[in-house]
Amino acid sequence: MMDGRIGAVREALDANGFDQTGIISYAAKFASSFYGPFRDVAESPPQFGDRRSYQMDFANAEEALREVALDIDEGADIIMVKPALPYVDILWRVHDRFGKPTAVYHVSGEYAMIKAAAKKGLVDERAAALEIMTSLKRAGADIIVTYWARELAEWTR
Repeated sequence: MMDGRIGAVREALDANGFDQTGIISYAAKFASSFYGPFRDVAESPPQFGDRRSYQMDFANAEEALREVALDIDEGADIIMVKPALPYVDILWRVHDRFGKPTAVYHVSGEYAMIKAAAKKGLVDERAAALEIMTSLKRAGADIIVTYWARELAEWTR
């Protein structure tokens, strides 16, 4: 989220009687190679350069924590970490430090890796997906956004 955006959204919502409407912040969104499959399908790869000018450097954990703190100060109710697996340490730190509901987005590239490995017989998709989702929950995810949502609902009945 761009600095100040959460505050502006919170202010507008509150001023118009939507003070009970929650805001989820993408405060910890990293520039990642794992967005590729979605961007390809959506036909939205960068036309030039990359998105590092507004997505965080994957090596900079401290920036993520600063951005989360700023968005919480502006009124964010839920913090999202995106992508999931390479940033499970960030997920843990955000959940532990701030005590806010914490979401994680398990993105298309993370999903596609397991799908491709399962197709080749290298891993059991169901077992791998359940292990990954459990690790995200264990690391502090209160909310998990994943392409496996439907399958997980069936597998965990």
